[in-house]
Amino acid sequence: MERTTKTRLGRIPLIVVGIACLVGGVWGGLVRLPLNLPLPGGNANWLTFHGPLMVCGFLGTVVALERAVGLGKWWTYAAPMLTGAGAGMFLAGGLGRIPLYLILAGSVVFWTVTLQVVRLQRALFTTIMSAGAFSWVAGNILWAADCPFPRVAPWWIAFLALTIIGERLDLSRFQRQSRWSRPTLAIALSAFGVGLVLTSIHQVAGECIMGLGILACGAWLFRFDIARRSLKQHGLPLFMGLWLLVGFGWLCAAGLLMIWASPLSSGWLYDAALHSFFVGFVVSMIFAHAPIIFPAVLVLQPRFNPRFHLHAVVLQAGLLLRVMGDLTHWLPGKRVGAIISAVALLMFLVNTVSSFVTRQPEAGLTGALQPAPSR
Repeated sequence: MERTTKTRLGRIPLIVVGIACLVGGVWGGLVRLPLNLPLPGGNANWLTFHGPLMVCGFLGTVVALERAVGLGKWWTYAAPMLTGAGAGMFLAGGLGRIPLYLILAGSVVFWTVTLQVVRLQRALFTTIMSAGAFSWVAGNILWAADCPFPRVAPWWIAFLALTIIGERLDLSRFQRQSRWSRPTLAIALSAFGVGLVLTSIHQVAGECIMGLGILACGAWLFRFDIARRSLKQHGLPLFMGLWLLVGFGWLCAAGLLMIWASPLSSGWLYDAALHSFFVGFVVSMIFAHAPIIFPAVLVLQPRFNPRFHLHAVVLQAGLLLRVMGDLTHWLPGKRVGAIISAVALLMFLVNTVSSFVTRQPEAGLTGALQPAPSR
Protein backbone atom coordinates (compact mmCIF):
# COMPACT_ATOMS: atom_id res chain seq x y z
CA MET A 1 0.00 0.00 0.00
CA GLU A 2 2.86 2.38 0.85
CA ARG A 3 4.52 1.66 -2.50
CA THR A 4 1.23 2.32 -4.33
CA THR A 5 0.86 5.64 -2.53
CA LYS A 6 4.41 6.70 -3.44
CA THR A 7 3.82 5.71 -7.06
CA ARG A 8 0.62 7.73 -7.18
CA LEU A 9 2.29 10.77 -5.62
CA GLY A 10 5.12 10.51 -8.14
CA ARG A 11 2.66 10.82 -11.02
CA ILE A 12 0.89 13.88 -9.61
CA PRO A 13 3.54 16.42 -10.77
CA LEU A 14 3.13 15.23 -14.37
CA ILE A 15 -0.65 15.56 -14.12
CA VAL A 16 -0.21 19.04 -12.63
CA VAL A 17 2.11 20.11 -15.46
CA GLY A 18 -0.36 18.77 -18.01
CA ILE A 19 -3.25 20.65 -16.44
CA ALA A 20 -1.14 23.81 -16.18
CA CYS A 21 -0.43 23.55 -19.91
CA LEU A 22 -4.17 23.12 -20.51
CA VAL A 23 -4.91 26.27 -18.52
CA GLY A 24 -2.16 28.26 -20.22
CA GLY A 25 -3.13 27.03 -23.67
CA VAL A 26 -6.82 27.83 -23.18
CA TRP A 27 -5.94 31.25 -21.73
CA GLY A 28 -3.68 32.03 -24.67
CA GLY A 29 -6.36 30.85 -27.09
CA LEU A 30 -8.87 33.26 -25.57
CA VAL A 31 -6.37 36.12 -25.92
CA ARG A 32 -5.95 35.23 -29.59
CA LEU A 33 -9.69 35.69 -30.28
CA PRO A 34 -9.00 38.47 -29.19
CA LEU A 35 -10.24 38.90 -25.61
CA ASN A 36 -8.75 41.50 -23.34
CA LEU A 37 -7.23 39.14 -20.79
CA PRO A 38 -3.95 39.71 -18.94
CA LEU A 39 -0.96 37.49 -19.66
CA PRO A 40 0.90 36.78 -16.41
CA GLY A 41 4.22 38.55 -16.52
CA GLY A 42 3.51 39.52 -20.11
CA ASN A 43 4.11 35.88 -21.08
CA ALA A 44 3.52 35.91 -24.82
CA ASN A 45 4.27 32.16 -25.00
CA TRP A 46 0.72 31.40 -23.86
CA LEU A 47 -0.43 33.25 -26.98
CA THR A 48 2.27 32.11 -29.41
CA PHE A 49 2.31 28.45 -28.32
CA HIS A 50 -1.40 27.97 -27.74
CA GLY A 51 -1.44 24.87 -29.97
CA PRO A 52 1.77 23.21 -28.69
CA LEU A 53 0.74 23.76 -25.07
CA MET A 54 -2.56 22.01 -25.72
CA VAL A 55 -1.37 19.21 -28.00
CA CYS A 56 2.12 18.46 -26.67
CA GLY A 57 2.01 19.91 -23.17
CA PHE A 58 -1.40 18.66 -22.08
CA LEU A 59 -2.56 15.88 -24.39
CA GLY A 60 0.87 14.47 -25.23
CA THR A 61 2.00 14.39 -21.62
CA VAL A 62 -1.21 12.76 -20.38
CA VAL A 63 -1.29 10.16 -23.17
CA ALA A 64 2.38 9.32 -22.60
CA LEU A 65 1.78 9.04 -18.84
CA GLU A 66 -1.18 6.71 -19.35
CA ARG A 67 0.90 4.45 -21.59
CA ALA A 68 3.78 4.48 -19.09
CA VAL A 69 1.44 3.45 -16.28
CA GLY A 70 0.01 0.65 -18.40
CA LEU A 71 3.40 -0.73 -19.43
CA GLY A 72 4.81 -0.44 -15.93
CA LYS A 73 8.48 0.11 -16.91
CA TRP A 74 10.50 2.88 -15.26
CA TRP A 75 12.07 4.13 -18.50
CA THR A 76 8.69 4.75 -20.13
CA TYR A 77 8.14 7.69 -17.76
CA ALA A 78 10.89 9.57 -19.59
CA ALA A 79 8.36 10.43 -22.32
CA PRO A 80 5.90 12.44 -20.18
CA MET A 81 8.78 13.88 -18.14
CA LEU A 82 10.49 15.25 -21.25
CA THR A 83 7.35 16.62 -22.89
CA GLY A 84 6.19 18.04 -19.56
CA ALA A 85 9.56 19.71 -18.99
CA GLY A 86 9.63 21.25 -22.46
CA ALA A 87 6.05 22.46 -22.35
CA GLY A 88 6.58 23.68 -18.80
CA MET A 89 9.48 25.85 -19.98
CA PHE A 90 7.27 27.38 -22.68
CA LEU A 91 4.56 27.89 -20.06
CA ALA A 92 7.00 29.71 -17.78
CA GLY A 93 8.09 32.02 -20.60
CA GLY A 94 11.19 30.17 -21.75
CA LEU A 95 12.51 30.89 -25.24
CA GLY A 96 15.00 29.24 -27.54
CA ARG A 97 15.17 25.73 -28.94
CA ILE A 98 15.66 23.71 -25.76
CA PRO A 99 11.94 23.41 -24.85
CA LEU A 100 11.14 22.34 -28.40
CA TYR A 101 13.90 19.72 -28.41
CA LEU A 102 12.72 18.35 -25.07
CA ILE A 103 9.23 17.88 -26.48
CA LEU A 104 10.67 16.26 -29.61
CA ALA A 105 12.80 13.92 -27.48
CA GLY A 106 9.77 13.03 -25.37
CA SER A 107 7.74 12.16 -28.45
CA VAL A 108 10.57 9.93 -29.73
CA VAL A 109 10.65 8.09 -26.41
CA PHE A 110 6.89 7.72 -26.54
CA TRP A 111 7.10 6.23 -30.04
CA THR A 112 9.70 3.80 -28.70
CA VAL A 113 7.27 2.86 -25.94
CA THR A 114 4.56 2.10 -28.49
CA LEU A 115 7.00 -0.04 -30.49
CA GLN A 116 7.64 -2.00 -27.31
CA VAL A 117 3.89 -2.49 -26.94
CA VAL A 118 3.71 -3.76 -30.54
CA ARG A 119 6.55 -6.16 -29.81
CA LEU A 120 4.70 -7.51 -26.77
CA GLN A 121 1.37 -7.78 -28.58
CA ARG A 122 1.30 -7.74 -32.35
CA ALA A 123 -2.18 -6.57 -33.21
CA LEU A 124 -3.85 -4.06 -35.48
CA PHE A 125 -4.78 -1.71 -32.66
CA THR A 126 -1.24 -1.54 -31.23
CA THR A 127 0.15 -0.89 -34.72
CA ILE A 128 -2.33 1.94 -35.31
CA MET A 129 -1.42 3.57 -31.99
CA SER A 130 2.27 3.27 -32.81
CA ALA A 131 1.61 4.94 -36.17
CA GLY A 132 -0.07 7.74 -34.24
CA ALA A 133 3.01 8.13 -32.04
CA PHE A 134 5.22 8.29 -35.14
CA SER A 135 2.95 11.03 -36.52
CA TRP A 136 3.59 13.05 -33.37
CA VAL A 137 7.35 12.66 -33.92
CA ALA A 138 7.01 13.71 -37.57
CA GLY A 139 4.96 16.75 -36.65
CA ASN A 140 7.47 17.78 -34.01
CA ILE A 141 10.33 17.39 -36.51
CA LEU A 142 8.49 19.73 -38.88
CA TRP A 143 7.98 22.15 -36.00
CA ALA A 144 11.70 22.00 -35.16
CA ALA A 145 12.44 22.68 -38.85
CA ASP A 146 10.45 25.93 -38.49
CA CYS A 147 7.56 24.81 -40.66
CA PRO A 148 4.42 26.89 -40.06
CA PHE A 149 1.91 25.41 -37.63
CA PRO A 150 -0.73 24.79 -40.36
CA ARG A 151 1.75 22.33 -41.90
CA VAL A 152 2.48 20.74 -38.54
CA ALA A 153 -1.19 20.46 -37.49
CA PRO A 154 -2.13 17.53 -39.81
CA TRP A 155 0.54 15.37 -38.17
CA TRP A 156 -0.65 16.31 -34.67
CA ILE A 157 -4.19 15.50 -35.79
CA ALA A 158 -2.97 12.08 -36.94
CA PHE A 159 -1.25 11.51 -33.58
CA LEU A 160 -4.44 11.96 -31.60
CA ALA A 161 -6.85 10.45 -34.14
CA LEU A 162 -4.85 7.23 -34.56
CA THR A 163 -4.26 6.93 -30.82
CA ILE A 164 -7.99 7.18 -30.11
CA ILE A 165 -9.01 4.93 -33.02
CA GLY A 166 -6.52 2.34 -31.81
CA GLU A 167 -7.95 2.48 -28.27
CA ARG A 168 -11.51 2.13 -29.55
CA LEU A 169 -10.51 -0.74 -31.86
CA ASP A 170 -8.95 -2.46 -28.86
CA LEU A 171 -12.24 -2.29 -26.97
CA SER A 172 -14.25 -3.34 -30.02
CA ARG A 173 -12.47 -6.69 -29.98
CA PHE A 174 -14.88 -7.74 -27.23
CA GLN A 175 -17.91 -7.68 -29.52
CA ARG A 176 -18.71 -9.79 -32.53
CA GLN A 177 -17.22 -8.10 -35.58
CA SER A 178 -18.94 -7.62 -38.90
CA ARG A 179 -17.06 -8.99 -41.88
CA TRP A 180 -17.05 -5.44 -43.25
CA SER A 181 -15.36 -3.93 -40.19
CA ARG A 182 -11.70 -4.55 -41.04
CA PRO A 183 -11.91 -3.87 -44.82
CA THR A 184 -13.74 -0.56 -44.36
CA LEU A 185 -11.34 0.51 -41.61
CA ALA A 186 -8.41 -0.32 -43.87
CA ILE A 187 -9.88 1.87 -46.63
CA ALA A 188 -10.52 4.75 -44.23
CA LEU A 189 -7.05 4.60 -42.70
CA SER A 190 -5.42 4.29 -46.12
CA ALA A 191 -7.09 7.50 -47.30
CA PHE A 192 -6.13 9.14 -44.02
CA GLY A 193 -2.48 8.10 -44.35
CA VAL A 194 -2.11 8.97 -48.04
CA GLY A 195 -3.66 12.37 -47.44
CA LEU A 196 -1.45 13.00 -44.43
CA VAL A 197 1.75 12.37 -46.39
CA LEU A 198 0.49 14.48 -49.30
CA THR A 199 -0.15 17.48 -47.03
CA SER A 200 3.62 18.02 -46.96
CA ILE A 201 3.90 17.68 -50.76
CA HIS A 202 0.68 19.03 -52.28
CA GLN A 203 -1.30 20.80 -49.60
CA VAL A 204 -4.77 21.05 -51.13
CA ALA A 205 -4.87 17.50 -52.51
CA GLY A 206 -3.43 16.13 -49.28
CA GLU A 207 -5.89 17.94 -47.04
CA CYS A 208 -8.87 16.92 -49.16
CA ILE A 209 -7.87 13.24 -49.14
CA MET A 210 -7.01 13.37 -45.44
CA GLY A 211 -10.35 15.03 -44.71
CA LEU A 212 -12.09 12.26 -46.62
CA GLY A 213 -10.17 9.71 -44.56
CA ILE A 214 -11.13 11.46 -41.31
CA LEU A 215 -14.77 11.48 -42.39
CA ALA A 216 -14.57 7.77 -43.20
CA CYS A 217 -12.96 7.02 -39.82
CA GLY A 218 -15.74 8.89 -38.06
CA ALA A 219 -18.36 6.94 -39.98
CA TRP A 220 -16.56 3.68 -39.13
CA LEU A 221 -16.59 4.52 -35.42
CA PHE A 222 -20.31 5.31 -35.59
CA ARG A 223 -21.04 1.99 -37.22
CA PHE A 224 -18.65 -0.44 -35.56
CA ASP A 225 -17.62 0.99 -32.18
CA ILE A 226 -19.18 -0.50 -29.03
CA ALA A 227 -20.35 2.95 -27.85
CA ARG A 228 -23.83 2.42 -29.35
CA ARG A 229 -24.45 -0.55 -27.07
CA SER A 230 -23.79 1.62 -24.02
CA LEU A 231 -26.85 3.76 -24.80
CA LYS A 232 -29.03 0.93 -23.48
CA GLN A 233 -27.33 1.08 -20.07
CA HIS A 234 -27.30 3.56 -17.21
CA GLY A 235 -24.86 5.65 -15.21
CA LEU A 236 -21.23 5.73 -16.33
CA PRO A 237 -21.63 3.38 -19.36
CA LEU A 238 -24.46 5.58 -20.70
CA PHE A 239 -22.40 8.74 -20.09
CA MET A 240 -19.41 7.33 -21.91
CA GLY A 241 -21.37 5.94 -24.84
CA LEU A 242 -23.38 9.11 -25.39
CA TRP A 243 -20.44 11.50 -25.46
CA LEU A 244 -18.28 9.14 -27.47
CA LEU A 245 -20.91 9.19 -30.20
CA VAL A 246 -21.08 12.98 -30.04
CA GLY A 247 -17.30 13.04 -30.42
CA PHE A 248 -17.52 10.77 -33.46
CA GLY A 249 -19.93 13.28 -34.95
CA TRP A 250 -17.40 16.07 -34.48
CA LEU A 251 -14.74 13.90 -36.12
CA CYS A 252 -16.96 13.65 -39.20
CA ALA A 253 -17.53 17.41 -39.09
CA ALA A 254 -13.78 18.02 -38.88
CA GLY A 255 -13.25 15.87 -41.98
CA LEU A 256 -15.87 17.77 -43.94
CA LEU A 257 -14.48 21.13 -42.83
CA MET A 258 -10.95 20.08 -43.77
CA ILE A 259 -12.13 19.31 -47.29
CA TRP A 260 -14.11 22.56 -47.51
CA ALA A 261 -11.48 24.83 -45.90
CA SER A 262 -8.42 23.61 -47.80
CA PRO A 263 -5.84 25.06 -47.97
CA LEU A 264 -5.72 25.28 -44.17
CA SER A 265 -3.61 28.29 -43.32
CA SER A 266 -5.59 30.80 -41.27
CA GLY A 267 -8.99 32.40 -41.00
CA TRP A 268 -12.50 31.42 -40.02
CA LEU A 269 -12.77 27.99 -41.65
CA TYR A 270 -9.32 27.02 -40.43
CA ASP A 271 -10.45 27.81 -36.89
CA ALA A 272 -13.66 25.81 -37.36
CA ALA A 273 -11.87 22.75 -38.76
CA LEU A 274 -9.17 22.60 -36.09
CA HIS A 275 -11.50 23.20 -33.14
CA SER A 276 -14.04 20.69 -34.46
CA PHE A 277 -11.28 18.11 -34.21
CA PHE A 278 -9.28 19.16 -31.16
CA VAL A 279 -12.23 20.33 -29.04
CA GLY A 280 -15.22 18.54 -30.53
CA PHE A 281 -13.60 15.14 -31.03
CA VAL A 282 -10.57 14.99 -28.73
CA VAL A 283 -12.00 16.80 -25.71
CA SER A 284 -15.25 14.82 -26.00
CA MET A 285 -13.13 11.65 -25.88
CA ILE A 286 -11.36 12.98 -22.79
CA PHE A 287 -14.66 13.83 -21.09
CA ALA A 288 -16.05 10.36 -21.86
CA HIS A 289 -12.98 8.47 -20.62
CA ALA A 290 -11.86 10.73 -17.76
CA PRO A 291 -13.89 8.95 -15.04
CA ILE A 292 -11.76 5.89 -15.80
CA ILE A 293 -8.42 7.14 -17.19
CA PHE A 294 -7.44 9.66 -14.50
CA PRO A 295 -8.37 7.39 -11.58
CA ALA A 296 -6.43 4.53 -13.21
CA VAL A 297 -3.35 6.73 -13.57
CA LEU A 298 -3.58 8.04 -10.00
CA VAL A 299 -4.73 4.74 -8.45
CA LEU A 300 -7.99 6.26 -7.25
CA GLN A 301 -11.55 5.07 -7.60
CA PRO A 302 -13.96 7.13 -9.70
CA ARG A 303 -17.36 7.94 -8.31
CA PHE A 304 -19.69 8.71 -11.20
CA ASN A 305 -22.11 11.58 -10.76
CA PRO A 306 -24.83 12.56 -13.25
CA ARG A 307 -23.53 16.14 -13.09
CA PHE A 308 -20.75 14.99 -15.45
CA HIS A 309 -23.29 15.43 -18.24
CA LEU A 310 -23.38 19.13 -17.44
CA HIS A 311 -19.81 19.98 -18.43
CA ALA A 312 -20.20 17.82 -21.54
CA VAL A 313 -23.37 19.67 -22.59
CA VAL A 314 -21.78 23.06 -21.92
CA LEU A 315 -18.75 22.12 -24.03
CA GLN A 316 -20.94 21.12 -26.99
CA ALA A 317 -23.02 24.29 -26.72
CA GLY A 318 -19.93 26.48 -26.67
CA LEU A 319 -18.29 24.71 -29.59
CA LEU A 320 -21.45 24.80 -31.68
CA LEU A 321 -21.69 28.55 -31.12
CA ARG A 322 -18.03 29.01 -31.99
CA VAL A 323 -18.25 26.98 -35.21
CA MET A 324 -21.44 28.78 -36.21
CA GLY A 325 -19.59 32.05 -35.60
CA ASP A 326 -16.76 30.84 -37.82
CA LEU A 327 -19.05 29.74 -40.62
CA THR A 328 -21.01 33.02 -40.61
CA HIS A 329 -18.08 35.33 -39.75
CA TRP A 330 -19.91 36.31 -36.56
CA LEU A 331 -17.11 37.33 -34.19
CA PRO A 332 -19.26 37.83 -31.03
CA GLY A 333 -20.64 34.29 -31.40
CA LYS A 334 -17.14 32.91 -31.88
CA ARG A 335 -15.91 34.72 -28.78
CA VAL A 336 -18.82 33.73 -26.57
CA GLY A 337 -18.61 30.14 -27.78
CA ALA A 338 -14.90 30.00 -26.90
CA ILE A 339 -15.60 31.39 -23.42
CA ILE A 340 -18.35 28.83 -22.84
CA SER A 341 -16.00 26.02 -23.91
CA ALA A 342 -13.35 27.31 -21.49
CA VAL A 343 -15.92 27.31 -18.70
CA ALA A 344 -16.81 23.72 -19.61
CA LEU A 345 -13.17 22.69 -19.20
CA LEU A 346 -13.07 24.34 -15.78
CA MET A 347 -16.28 22.53 -14.81
CA PHE A 348 -14.74 19.28 -16.03
CA LEU A 349 -11.68 19.70 -13.82
CA VAL A 350 -13.80 20.52 -10.78
CA ASN A 351 -16.21 17.62 -11.35
CA THR A 352 -13.43 15.12 -12.01
CA VAL A 353 -11.36 16.04 -8.96
CA SER A 354 -14.42 16.01 -6.72
CA SER A 355 -15.29 12.48 -7.89
CA PHE A 356 -12.11 10.91 -6.51
CA VAL A 357 -12.04 8.89 -3.32
CA THR A 358 -8.80 7.50 -1.93
CA ARG A 359 -9.29 3.78 -2.38
CA GLN A 360 -7.91 1.14 -4.67
CA PRO A 361 -9.64 1.17 -8.08
CA GLU A 362 -12.03 -1.58 -9.01
CA ALA A 363 -10.44 -3.79 -11.65
CA GLY A 364 -13.62 -3.89 -13.72
CA LEU A 365 -13.60 -0.13 -14.11
CA THR A 366 -9.97 0.43 -15.03
CA GLY A 367 -8.74 -2.68 -16.76
CA ALA A 368 -10.46 -2.16 -20.09
CA LEU A 369 -8.59 1.03 -20.88
CA GLN A 370 -5.11 -0.10 -19.93
CA PRO A 371 -2.70 -1.04 -22.74
CA ALA A 372 -2.98 -4.68 -23.69
CA PRO A 373 0.48 -5.82 -22.43
CA SER A 374 -0.40 -4.82 -18.87
CA ARG A 375 -3.48 -7.00 -18.74
